[in-house]
Amino acid sequence: MSTLALGESAPAAGTTPGTAQGPPPRRRIGLVPTVTLLAGALYCLLPVAWVVIASTKSGKELFSTFTFWPGTGFADNLKDLNAYRDGIYWTWMGNSALYAGLGALLSTAVSAVSGYALAIYRFKGREALFGILLAGVLMPPVILAVPQYLLLAKVNMTDSYVAVFLPQVLSPYGVYLARIYASAAVPPDVVEAGRMDGAGEWRIFTRIALPMMLPGLVTVFLFQFVAVWNNFLLPYIMLSDDEKFPITLGLQTLLEQGANTPALYTLVITGAFLAVIPLIALFLVIQRFWSLDLLSGAVKS
Repeated sequence: MSTLALGESAPAAGTTPGTAQGPPPRRRIGLVPTVTLLAGALYCLLPVAWVVIASTKSGKELFSTFTFWPGTGFADNLKDLNAYRDGIYWTWMGNSALYAGLGALLSTAVSAVSGYALAIYRFKGREALFGILLAGVLMPPVILAVPQYLLLAKVNMTDSYVAVFLPQVLSPYGVYLARIYASAAVPPDVVEAGRMDGAGEWRIFTRIALPMMLPGLVTVFLFQFVAVWNNFLLPYIMLSDDEKFPITLGLQTLLEQGANTPALYTLVITGAFLAVIPLIALFLVIQRFWSLDLLSGAVKS
């Protein structure tokens, strides 16, 4: 008995007797999902890479060199773009910043109030109103552009700055996101505690609920800013004065003139590259607020 006991080896510390020991299992990486994601990323980034590289080429290099080979004319392209019609490109850029910035701020404010009301308050017809809102999310913007023009034409507001960002203020998708996030982030117990302490509804919303909703509202702001910045159809219908054009419509006019003046193609490409930079910068700046707001808005009920 003692010989058998000495011959048997004791199991290693922290292991279960009778189990086979071996190297830890390797994590398997799905080949198909990885290849699909890489192909999707390549599909999205390839046009951006082309614009960046093409903006460095002069008019002669644009049509005579390899597509993805950098050129030597970026500084001259910037100089020509700045000189074109006394720098009207920067007027278009400023108009886009005004339309997108003010429109996104107002849209985020409206979405915050509307989403909070739909999430917190119980009133007759709330679900029916939310169903209509979902129908608005599914409605293509191109269908609404002409009716919006006719409505604003009745009050003589076309060909104005207001005509571009006013229709963007009410965003069904923004209200939908705000309601979903308010339902998840604002506990009803916190709202009731504020009421018991004597706070009014507006004070509860601005001092208690709004900080909890900030991560979702940052997302709404980013989506609306990008949507207004990239919008082409609504300004095309509403505006006739090119001094009020956003960057999308201004570049389109340059592209149309490029059919007769090929030298303008380099200005269009350089202008398109510069127009992407504010969106990238905005995303990088806002990205840090997502993690900060998620931590500051976390509440344990």
